[in-house]
Amino acid sequence: MRFTTSVLAAALVAGSTAGLGAQALTQRNMSLEIARALADASMACAKADGYDVSVAVVDRAGDMVVLMRGNLANPHNAELARRKAYTARTYGVSTMEFRNRTNGTDLAGQRELVDIIPLGGGLPVLIGMERIGGLGLSGAPTQEADDKCALQAIKGAAALLK
Repeated sequence: MRFTTSVLAAALVAGSTAGLGAQALTQRNMSLEIARALADASMACAKADGYDVSVAVVDRAGDMVVLMRGNLANPHNAELARRKAYTARTYGVSTMEFRNRTNGTDLAGQRELVDIIPLGGGLPVLIGMERIGGLGLSGAPTQEADDKCALQAIKGAAALLK
């Protein structure tokens, strides 16, 4: 079936009138200042515990805002940190919770999506109930240790997340 210009124009007009009264969205997003505060606090926590990690912070779209790699962090830790931040932002739960919720269940297929990773160490970053991004750490000896520093960083940035 071929559409003429007038048919396409009529369809566009009809589609645009269906949204009368629609308003533009106003959304909060991760700022560089918040991302740096989260990354710095995460690195400080890990260093205090005696290990080097990589830290990634993504915005509400899952795009990287900050990536920091510890001096002795392994090369793969940067990518794992980014994927943990992305997973936490995407699903709105800790990556530890995501790992447990999708293990051997009918949700296991979610693990196969690009950039999703079921490993602890990632947390969503919220202002109220609005997700503005995600924080991910990788390189601690355990996923729980990565989680601990991510949680501590978010608690430390509470004043910025209002």
